[in-house]
Amino acid sequence: QVQLVESGGGLVQAGGSLRLSCAASGLSFSRYVMGWFRQAPGKEREFVATISWSGANTYYADSVKGRFTISRGDVKNTVNLQMNSLKPEDTAVYYCAADYRRADTVLTSESYAYWGQGTQVTVSL
Repeated sequence: QVQLVESGGGLVQAGGSLRLSCAASGLSFSRYVMGWFRQAPGKEREFVATISWSGANTYYADSVKGRFTISRGDVKNTVNLQMNSLKPEDTAVYYCAADYRRADTVLTSESYAYWGQGTQVTVSL
């Protein structure tokens, strides 16, 4: 059974940083593209960042480019999202997602097979 568990969310002031982690189990992590999405209150879920299974390829939403960094963690079967220079508009529930890929590609759409439960990030003024 595949499980994705996010952690690291919380309350932070604008300009601060948070590091989200996603621990994956029940899958061959080395062949899965990983992504982060977020959903703010009253809004649709949107793409944030993605990383290919080798880690060589990444892609970011324009709204977070230069502030967020996605990486495959040093801890086995984890993917991280380092979020710097946070803004109030980054407030959302953040979701981790995984999907099997033969090729070492990124995936920006929501067509991921597996999703975590989400972790709340709140950025105050």
